[in-house]
Amino acid sequence: MGWWRISADTLAGSRFVLSPLAETAAALRLLHTARAAHPGERAWLGTHLPAYRALSAADPVTALLVPSAFGTVWIADFLTVTPRGGESFEEEVERVRAVPAAAARTQLRRAVGGPLPALLDRDDLADRAAGVLTHVWEDAVRPYWGRRRRVLEADVVARTAQVARGGWAAALDALRPGTRWLGGDRLQVNGHELPPREISGAELLFVPVTAQRTGWVSWEGTRRYALVYPCAGALAGDRGREPVPAALGALLGGARARVLMLLGSPMSTSQLVAVTGQGLGSVGRHLRVLREAGLVERAGRTGRSVLYVRTAAGEVLAEAGRGAGAGAPSAGARVGS
Repeated sequence: MGWWRISADTLAGSRFVLSPLAETAAALRLLHTARAAHPGERAWLGTHLPAYRALSAADPVTALLVPSAFGTVWIADFLTVTPRGGESFEEEVERVRAVPAAAARTQLRRAVGGPLPALLDRDDLADRAAGVLTHVWEDAVRPYWGRRRRVLEADVVARTAQVARGGWAAALDALRPGTRWLGGDRLQVNGHELPPREISGAELLFVPVTAQRTGWVSWEGTRRYALVYPCAGALAGDRGREPVPAALGALLGGARARVLMLLGSPMSTSQLVAVTGQGLGSVGRHLRVLREAGLVERAGRTGRSVLYVRTAAGEVLAEAGRGAGAGAPSAGARVGS
């Protein structure tokens, strides 16, 4: 297994950041595999896969570069440059384009595990990778970035709250399959047999993406490391589409009943906005009414965000609604919608 040695100071100073480029690289991987994890991804693939396949068919270098760069165990570093936080897509993709030709060839050889195919033994690998990423960003990510950003921000709020409640070990164990805290100063980052790395003293970043069957690690020299992970499935679209019980919807109204159903575990206002697709003002009004009715309460605070959860009375009402049967599902947050 691959693991990192991390000092307590490095872990305490780690942070969650968003990266438009990481989101785009994850989208590119989803287009390459064409394997959806849930209906939201399936709908997104149906919309954007034809254009991506047309791009590949028109350019044999691109058609070979993408699967080669994703490799089997190792991803070519130039495809997933390490996020720094606070950068735009344009700033991040320029760092892809700036990778020297010799370094790009070396990274690609490592990804394929041997000599490069003749078609890929060239000087413009990084520039071509930047071009593919730009196409995917413009066509398949940027149109949805506002909504995806809210989903990713909500995930960061949830992870931060998890750290506050259960410590880093619990939060790291839940990031993605293959990642877990081994105890002492060791973090397992994947299930591959790779040499351990000493990263104490470096900057450690955790980067969520909305694609559900992906994740990777990257580093920039020895000063910055990143672990990219899929955001919580509930935020990616599964939980937001859970049907609201018809009886509960009739009693409270469909939108308010959905908020109550989602609060079986603590969530912030921003998370509820991301999952339900409702506006901030609407969610705030629903929370106020539910609190005044004694159905939800504040469960604490993480950073600047207040977390809400169902009260005992709210639990009784939610369970009674389930027992009375579910109505038709209403629209929730969906990746690519």
